Order: sequence, then C-alpha cells, then structure tokens
Amino acid sequence: MITLKLGSSLVGENHPVYIIAEIGINHQGDVDIAKKLIFEAAKAGANAVKFQKRKISRILTREGLNMPYENRNSFGKTYGEHKEALELDENSYHSLHHYAQELKVDFIASGWDEDSIDFLNTLGVPFFKMASADLTNLPLLEHAARKGKPMILSTGMANMQMVQNAFDTVKAHNNQIAILQCTSTYPSVFNEINLNVIKTFKEVFPNSVIGYSGHELGISITEAAVVLGAKIVERHFTLDRTMKGGDHAASLEPGGFAKMVRDIRHIEQAMGKSEKEVQESEAPIFKKLAKSIVSAVAIPNGTIITQAMLTTKGPGTGISPSRIKEILGKIATRNIKADEIIYESDVKF
Repeated sequence: MITLKLGSSLVGENHPVYIIAEIGINHQGDVDIAKKLIFEAAKAGANAVKFQKRKISRILTREGLNMPYENRNSFGKTYGEHKEALELDENSYHSLHHYAQELKVDFIASGWDEDSIDFLNTLGVPFFKMASADLTNLPLLEHAARKGKPMILSTGMANMQMVQNAFDTVKAHNNQIAILQCTSTYPSVFNEINLNVIKTFKEVFPNSVIGYSGHELGISITEAAVVLGAKIVERHFTLDRTMKGGDHAASLEPGGFAKMVRDIRHIEQAMGKSEKEVQESEAPIFKKLAKSIVSAVAIPNGTIITQAMLTTKGPGTGISPSRIKEILGKIATRNIKADEIIYESDVKF
C-alpha cells in the first residue's frame, strides 16, 4: 500500500481523496479568466488546479500546424493558430503559479513535450500529471520520470498492455506512480466509462495510487469512482459550460464542482469501518424501537416460565427476544403482572 505526497497532501488508502480541477484550456488563452478559474476552483474545494503546457511547434508537424481548423470551437484558421491562441506564455504561468499559492491550492500542468516538462519542473510543480494522449509517448514519460517527482498517468484511449508499458517505463526510474481510469471522449457516454477498471488497476498495480479522471456529464459517476476506491479524482472545470471551446461541455461549473467535493467528503466519512457495530448514537433509538420479552399473562413468583406466558413488545429495555429460549423452563423470581417487561432480575438463570 503506497502513499504519495502530492503538494501539501498525503494521498493513498488511508488519506482523503485528492481532487483536481482540470482547467486545461478552458481559460480561452486569457490570464484573467485563468485567475478567475483558479479562484473558483479553490473556493469549490479543489486540492489542485491543472493546466496544459505545450510548445506548439514541438508537438505538431508542419502539416499538423497548417491543417485547416475552422469550426464553432476554433480560435484560429489552422490547427496551429488554434493551439497557439490557447497557449499561455511562461510569464503567465509564473503569475498563475504564484496566485494559486496565495489561495493555498496546488498548481500543476500536463507537459505535452520535453521542453514543457523542463519548464514546469523549473516552475516548481509538485508532481507531473501526464495526459492520456501521451500514455504511449514512452520517451516523454521517461523524461518526466527522471525528474524524480510523483507522476500521475491518465489512461484514456488505452488498453491494459499500453498501461502496463507506460507503468514499466516510469517504474524503471521512479516508483511514485498514480494511475487514473479514464475514457477520452467529451462528454463520455456512460456505458464506456468502465468504473470496474478501478478495481482491476488496484489488483494489477498494488503499489500505485489508483484514481479516476472523468469527462462524463454530472457528478454521480465520479462519486461512484470514490466508492470503488479512487483516491485521486480529476474533472474538467469551467466558468460556463456554454463557452466557446471543445472542453467546456464536458466540464463542471463551480456550483457542480463544489457539490461533487461536498459529496466526496461525505462519502469518505460514510465509508467508515469494515466491522459491523452498534453505534453509540443508536443506543437511545434501540431502547425506543427495539423489543423486549414481555409477560403475556400474569406469572406468579416461583412459576416455571413457558412459551405461552410470553410475547414481545417495546421498548427494548428488558431481555432481548433473541434470548427467549434461554428463559423457557426457568423460574420467575417475583410476581410478574401481565404486560410487563421482563428483566434479568425477574428470572432465576
């Protein structure tokens, strides 16, 4: 059983769920919107805010940069122009990192290339979150792993062998690993989310922290992931789901995110112990609602007690009906009137 140190939090089996607000590119390339998103995420109870850092010329070929990209969510005529419009510069990252620290929320970003990983490492991110798109980019995973910081791997668009290959690549240099079940469609349809993979990951990777990165509508599926054992959850975060951009529709607005955080914290409390016990708060309720053994007729002192003399009624302050066989054939030690609760002192055991 592993525990990871993610920023200021210990994360693992016996610790609270670590909740990431994935801002991604929902800032529209605007630092002021980015700061508003950080503020709202911190207010909603997120442990961390996450951005996406890319060097556009590094991750796309000339053909990819020049590919026409004109649609309702486009921020440029070509895919390269679109991506550049949504990329914040390094000075902006320094400003946002400082702002997040002021709000006491961890600041992280997915680095999509080696240069971005190097920059984020210099910036001082506490760990690396690797995007699903780079799960098979083993050179990038190895580059990040060599930094020696905890790594979180998202597993959208992958089968088990791909996950295993990524895990083995990172493990060769770094054993601080978390793995998130993920389906990379926006929004995800429910029958493709496969929350049961969380249980599989827990069995296959017992020395890793397991979590969930969700792109579905609503909050209930993410909450179910927590019940199944997810110790890290990540959801996209936006100010308005109707804003221009491909990620907003699969994001949570501040109110929905805050409700999810509240519910997760309630679920953690409610999971409780594995042992079944009577709770201290139930004791007065038990006395009021439970049953006792009661005399169905008058039972004179010295009488041998039979089944026909007994019934069960509340309150539950006397001998429990579960012990009725114990008192059959025993002798009454006082004159018991009809319809009286029978106590231990009323029977000679």
